[in-house]
Amino acid sequence: MSKIDGVVLEVAPLTDRISSLMVAATDGRVLPEWEAGAHVEFDVPGGTRAYSLVAFDADLMSAPKEYRITVQREDEGQGGSKAMHALTVGDPVTFAAPKNDFPVKLDAPAVLLAGGIGVTPMISMAAALQAAGQRFAFHYAGRTGAAMAYHERLADTLGEAFHLHCDDDSSVLDLDALISGLGDAHLYVCGPRGLLDAVRAKAEDAGIPADHVHFELFTAAEAQEGDSAFEVQINDGRVFTIPADKTIVEVLEEHDVDVLFDCQRGDCGICQCDVIEGVPDHRDVVLSEAERAAGDVMQICVSRAKSARLVLDI
Repeated sequence: MSKIDGVVLEVAPLTDRISSLMVAATDGRVLPEWEAGAHVEFDVPGGTRAYSLVAFDADLMSAPKEYRITVQREDEGQGGSKAMHALTVGDPVTFAAPKNDFPVKLDAPAVLLAGGIGVTPMISMAAALQAAGQRFAFHYAGRTGAAMAYHERLADTLGEAFHLHCDDDSSVLDLDALISGLGDAHLYVCGPRGLLDAVRAKAEDAGIPADHVHFELFTAAEAQEGDSAFEVQINDGRVFTIPADKTIVEVLEEHDVDVLFDCQRGDCGICQCDVIEGVPDHRDVVLSEAERAAGDVMQICVSRAKSARLVLDI
């Protein structure tokens, strides 16, 4: 996919750790249009980082001249967010056309649940639902209001559809009540792994259809204590050692094995492959508990192995 040479038009601090950036093409061209939930990958030192596009007005997604993203600085991260936070107006940037692994269905009622910086894709979803005249509710959860970007503007824009939940006061999120009140609505969840795991478990216990619950993670899967190396065999007979600090996708890419992947967080399902032999250690948010127990497929961008070797249909 061709990259777009761009320039930073605006940098606006929103909280101590979160800033909004507006970028445009260097030559002023109209940028590719996008749909609610989409993200853009920016080149950063050592690779790329994906950031959700933000729009409070659905009209801004068609024939856009600018893209707005929101970046939370991760001081313990690998440097991508710090590089983005170091940008100033006039700095050059390089980015790809938007992709959407987290679309919203405009023909069904929706409940949007954001945890922390996971609010960013939800803003455009709310704008699209509002423009379509669709019934929805927006729940935004975080530690404190001071650390939560955009909550005042969301309250002004969405009115009674918006619900703020802070851990430090009586508005703390009641996940059981939210799940039990879903009815026929689709649930969209974006935030940290703990939130997604809790929603998955409660939704399954409540009998919510799996195709009514949609996830996007905002943190990559981290190495866990006790992770160790294992082997992966692919269809041509080659065997690769996957060290404790690398994923299957990373090792296969290093050896020029052509694999499909996108999010590298375990939430989009693009890298899913069949397991011929071995026992996967599932760390995604795509598969149901039944699919995990069956062990027939896995997401190779994050999941590992419980057995010494996996034989994969790649």
